[in-house]
This record gives sequence, structure tokens and C-alpha cells, in this order.
Amino acid sequence: MNRLLKGAAALGCGVLLAGAAAWVVSGSSARSFGQPEDVDIAAGATLYAENCASCHGANLEGQTEDWRSPGEDGLLPAPPHDESGHTWHHGDMLLFTYTQLGGAETLARQGMEFESGMPGFGDGLSDQEIWNIIAFIKSIWSDRIREIQSVRTEAERRQQGN
Repeated sequence: MNRLLKGAAALGCGVLLAGAAAWVVSGSSARSFGQPEDVDIAAGATLYAENCASCHGANLEGQTEDWRSPGEDGLLPAPPHDESGHTWHHGDMLLFTYTQLGGAETLARQGMEFESGMPGFGDGLSDQEIWNIIAFIKSIWSDRIREIQSVRTEAERRQQGN
């Protein structure tokens, strides 16, 4: 059974990555796509500490070392947001919507049913605050990783026709 859960989790993560470029959000100021130019990394650090660190770690290290395997509850632990995780594998729009809507809702809008431990923060955080958190997370990545992630963001943009 544990092997089945791991396989399902791996499939879910693979589908999430494959669907990242096709994501569309309507009714959000994020439709402009990408981070606004006026992000505040210091505010993002504070917001991350208040809203994200309890699961993703104070140093962006993730919930557990074995974050790729479901816990006893069947959910994947919160992944690291540092370079050892997969956050940088996704474009900005997916990062934004995953944070705003939560994991289950984001994937449901892509036609996938996936139980996720990631709640949506759109009711408690403004779009700007979410972008500030994303900017903070990205600020700790190396130049190389930021460049790779920006290519993925550009692929999302091209897919959307923006």
C-alpha cells in the first residue's frame, strides 16, 4: 500500500509540473502574469515567517527530509522552498495560484483530483502579499536557479499568449 501511495504522489507531482504551463486564472490581478515590479522582499520575509514557516521551515528547508513520500495521513509533507525542493521547477503563475487557492483547488481547476495539505491563502493575503512572499523565496535562490525558474515562467507566459 505504501508503494502505491508513493507512486500516486509521484504521479501527482509529475502531472502538476506538466500542467504548470497550461494554468489559467481568471478574476485575479495575477492575470497580468508574473511578479509586479514593486515587490517588497523584506515584507515577504515577514509574511513567510508568519504564514509559511510553520510548514515549510524557517529556513525554507521543508517539513521533513522525506518530503517526497506521503505521511501517515496520506498527504505529502510541505516541500522545501530552497534549492533542494521543487518550487523553482514551476513558473510564477503556478506558484501564485497554488499559494492563493491551495493545492487541491489549483489542481481541481486543471481537472485533477488531488488531496493536498497546502491551504489557500487568498482569503487572508492580498495578491501583493503573495507576490512579496514569492519574491522572498526566490531571493534566496542562486542566480542559476532563478534563471532556470524565469525560463519556466516565460514558458507559462507563451502558453497563455501573454
